[in-house]
Amino acid sequence: MSLPVLVVLVAFGIALSVAAVHFTGGTTTATLAGADQALARFAEDFPEERPGAVRLTADNHAAFLDLGPQRCGIVQSIGDCFLTRIVTPNDILGLTRDGDVVSLRLKDFTWKGGRFAFANEADARAVAATLQHSDRIREAA
Repeated sequence: MSLPVLVVLVAFGIALSVAAVHFTGGTTTATLAGADQALARFAEDFPEERPGAVRLTADNHAAFLDLGPQRCGIVQSIGDCFLTRIVTPNDILGLTRDGDVVSLRLKDFTWKGGRFAFANEADARAVAATLQHSDRIREAA
């Protein structure tokens, strides 16, 4: 078999695999229907926790749950599933807030954090305050 034919076959195989994943829903992003779904999903992984306020991002791809002083539960969409975790100031490499957007960088190599836009500035301020560690938060100018 010649090299050009092999290249074409490999390229076609890759394209076919990508198309199959796309058309079977593999590229969809999970969305939270509301605070109740975020609480239920978080309770699956952390049944002993009793979250307080739930703050959804504007796109409903993440929720931040109050767990008490300087503890925050996070439900974050990853593809068509949700990742849950508990975050404290000790887990954070960087935290900034600019209006209704909180940017979060975590030490954990499995999930580095992200940029989260909230529907209002009060929710962003509350999330940042929960995770605040005086030498790690910066208000954007």
